[in-house]
Amino acid sequence: MPVVANSIKFGTDGWRGVIGDEFTFERLALVAPVAAKVLYDTYFSTVGSRTIVVGYDRRFMAEDFARAVADAVTAVGFDVLLSETYAPTPAFSWAAKQLNALGALVITASHNPGAYLGLKVKGYFGGSVSPEVTKEIEALLLDGVQPAATPGKQEKFDPWPSYTQALEGKVNITKIREAIAAGKLTVFADVMHGAAAGGLAKLLGNRIHEINSDRDPLFEGGAPEPLPKYLSRLFNVIRTHRETDKSGLAVGLVFDGDCDRIAAVDGEANFLSSQVLIPILIDHLTLRRGFKGEIVKTVSGSDLIPRVAKLHNLSIFETPVGYKYIADRMLAAEVLLGGEESGGIGYGSHIPERDALLSALYVLEAIVESGLDLGEYYRHLQEQTGFNSAYDRIDLPLASMEVRSRLLQQLQTQPLTEIAGKTVIDCQTIDGYKFRLADNSWLMIRFSGTEPVLRLYCEAPTLEQVHQTLAWAKQWAE
Repeated sequence: MPVVANSIKFGTDGWRGVIGDEFTFERLALVAPVAAKVLYDTYFSTVGSRTIVVGYDRRFMAEDFARAVADAVTAVGFDVLLSETYAPTPAFSWAAKQLNALGALVITASHNPGAYLGLKVKGYFGGSVSPEVTKEIEALLLDGVQPAATPGKQEKFDPWPSYTQALEGKVNITKIREAIAAGKLTVFADVMHGAAAGGLAKLLGNRIHEINSDRDPLFEGGAPEPLPKYLSRLFNVIRTHRETDKSGLAVGLVFDGDCDRIAAVDGEANFLSSQVLIPILIDHLTLRRGFKGEIVKTVSGSDLIPRVAKLHNLSIFETPVGYKYIADRMLAAEVLLGGEESGGIGYGSHIPERDALLSALYVLEAIVESGLDLGEYYRHLQEQTGFNSAYDRIDLPLASMEVRSRLLQQLQTQPLTEIAGKTVIDCQTIDGYKFRLADNSWLMIRFSGTEPVLRLYCEAPTLEQVHQTLAWAKQWAE
């Protein structure tokens, strides 16, 4: 038991592992009761509930693992609301808050390849628990939790109706539906075989053109991550549509495996990451909906974000990479929007959780009410702020953890003064090393905490400069 317990580590958002190797029924039966106990110890005095929500996505045997979690948690005396179907992770976060539960345990591996599964732990407030809570779970794994004299109760529930009703109330849903029905807007949704399947249709009707909606636990050999390399089908569908129908606007919306990350494709089949969507959403929500509050961004976020915030006299709060840091700020301050470069965006008017379906609705509302294609909207913001840039990121596998340690020591003892022929004028170390260069471009170097991987991020005036800088960083690392 101790060996098993010691090998279970929570990362930036939950515990994940390869199915049948790190992630097994035995380990899950150990972790789930401990997670329930820590939720109880942390939040019972606030909530007064012994109920845990248990949910899952569409991965291999996810529903079976969810049932195992429900059984393990009821065995130690907690009541369980077990989902009767897959749903987005934010739907279970919403359920935890709306149903006055201690929290939610969600079986998902988010955007990881099909070999992985995992467990996300959510609090009663509708967001990820803090690192302190997950550390407490890890610390108690050696002791485990004893079975209760009286087991808890187990009930099934459908997470979709309450969740979709909540989202509908946050946008001008009628105006979006009317634009789609009139042919003024064509919406394509790439659900990447994941938990977003059917979501937009539930909200907007059957005129949504959904692709990759079948359940494929192998994700066609790739990963359900909203990145251009996985979106060839969506690009082709939008190009074909553009050639045959020029009468209205078109947009492609992309959702990751558990529907908490989003990206988009504009009517010209250009990929738009959240680095593009966040500035558009800030502009739309302040200009047309009158929203106020702080903008929370991670250190890897685009420089356009603070520039658009300044247009609307909004303050910026910057955090390390990881949505849990944004969620913590959302619980402590009045926040309009919090977003990260990897696709997670959340809203102070909802729950402290990234929510791709709500983001999709806000994006559609922005298109309908502005009358602009997303790419056109982005260019408009660039003109308004006088700021043009390109962005990219690469994850570079390293030979070993020893190589990782050597590179980290080098950055600490021999700070970089020049990168790709440009002088370093500043280095920010809130998370990794973010080097600001003389032309106001930046390169960020971060190390994975659990594997020998180097994450390289760059924003520069042109894509050519971005690729030159990333190539320099890759050569430096190798």
